[in-house]
Parts: sequence; structure tokens; C-alpha cells
Amino acid sequence: MYLYQILIQIERGIPMENSVKDIIRRRKSVRTFNGEALRKEDRQKLEQYLETLDNPFNVPVEFRFLDAKEYELSSPVIVGTDLYIAAKVSRVPRSELAYGYCFEKFCLYAETIGIGTVMLAATISRKAFERAMEVRDTEVMPAASPVGYPSKKRTIRETLMRKGLKADERLPFGQLFFEGSFAESLIPEHAGQFRDALEMVRLAPSAGNKQPWRAVVCGDRVHFYEKKTKSMSDSPLGDIQKVDLGIALAHFDLTLKETGTDGRFTEENPGFELDERMEYIVTYEVKH
Repeated sequence: MYLYQILIQIERGIPMENSVKDIIRRRKSVRTFNGEALRKEDRQKLEQYLETLDNPFNVPVEFRFLDAKEYELSSPVIVGTDLYIAAKVSRVPRSELAYGYCFEKFCLYAETIGIGTVMLAATISRKAFERAMEVRDTEVMPAASPVGYPSKKRTIRETLMRKGLKADERLPFGQLFFEGSFAESLIPEHAGQFRDALEMVRLAPSAGNKQPWRAVVCGDRVHFYEKKTKSMSDSPLGDIQKVDLGIALAHFDLTLKETGTDGRFTEENPGFELDERMEYIVTYEVKH
């Protein structure tokens, strides 16, 4: 079932067998592919989905398919595919959030039709990718992803990489989410209507598995923050961890849409006292 069809069913209140939560839980980053070229019909499905892709921050994100042989692209961690998809965005406010949100929606959609993806930033031939994407001085291309059919078996390199990153591990709920302020950890039983959505945030992928998202639930609002890792939040590519926040916000937003919750992202900084590594990002509020 295609992700945009799932979202249409969510909006219409139609019961689903394959939910957004199922897709999020099922999807894993793929670095080892089976060598089969992407079938024409699957390429068309991806292209059609990209035409529908949007984000709640109203920042356009431009995607392109790139052939590795044509553009001399490479990544030392990818085996079994020559097809990539990359995206660029203008350097404007909230661009990283929009970028992560859109790219993750693409990756989730690809999962629904059996296509593997993984967002790469540090392990690509960046100059070649940026030339292929025609990135201007006013734009940035934070990441690219291989696209193809997953191999049944991972390479030893990928297995060791996932083990080193502890890719299947996540911080506990109470270390990421808080109730009323940062003084009190949030337990799932107190998360109310946001419980499943926050759990999907917890499961989101992130660069280096740093899990930079933090959130404070205050009634019908959730305030999101970034816990910065200096090497990732201060680079020529912008703040990669804000891209991670965009991924997490896609999980949060799509999960709430699945329950029929009507909300929006806005700037409602509650003014909590923060240490130097923490930055307010955005607030989600339920509409009444």
C-alpha cells in the first residue's frame, strides 16, 4: 500500500491493515542491495510520489535520481546499486526540518513497495554529488540515499557498522521526553494522545544514532528541542541534527494524522531555561 494512499485513508477515517506505525517499525536502513536494477514501474511509482511530497514548513525540497556511473558517484559503504536519490534545499529558515521531513516520507514510501534506502551525509563523494545536483551557493545538499532492492544478507562491513553505531538501540522514553518542564521525565502512561507519536519519534533514525530530539509535553502542546552534538550541528552543510529533527517530526506528524488528530507546527517557545547544548526548535499544537 502506498504511503499517500495510507494518508488519504487516515484523513477519511478508513481502517488500515498497514499503518504508518507498522512502516516506521519495519523500515531499516539498507546499505547492501541485491544488484537488480530498479524496475521501470517502481521507478515510476517513486517519481509519482515525489510529485506529491510536501512538508508543514512550506519549504520546497528538490529531489533528483542520479546514476552513479553517469555522474561518477560513489560511497564506500554501499554495495549492489548504482542508483541514488539526492535532494537540495535553499538556505532559508526551517530548511533542515523540511529536508528531513520530506526525505523521511520518501524513505517510508519506498519501504511500502519493497525498496531500500539509507540517508548518507559523510560517506558519499560529496563534490561529485553536489555537481550532479547543481548545488548553488544559496543551496545545500545535506544527504543522498542509494535506491534499490535489499539483499537478503548484509555485508560484514554493514553488520559491523550497525553494531558500532548501536543502530537498533534507542534511549529510554523518559530520557527523551518530559512533562511540563525539563524537571520531570515523561512516562508513557502520562503522554496521553501523544504516546504513540512520541514513541515513533524515539524510533527515528539519526546521524551517528545520536538521537538529538527532546520534547516537553504541556497539555495539548509538545515543544521540541535539539540536543546538539557540536561536530554535527556546526558544519558547512548546516545543522545535520536539525535534519534529524525533521525526520523525527515526520514520524510524529504522520502518526498523529493516523489517529485523526488535527494539529499544526508553530513557534510557541515556552522560555524554559536551557543549557548551551539545547535549542528550542518548534511546537506542535492540537487544533480545537
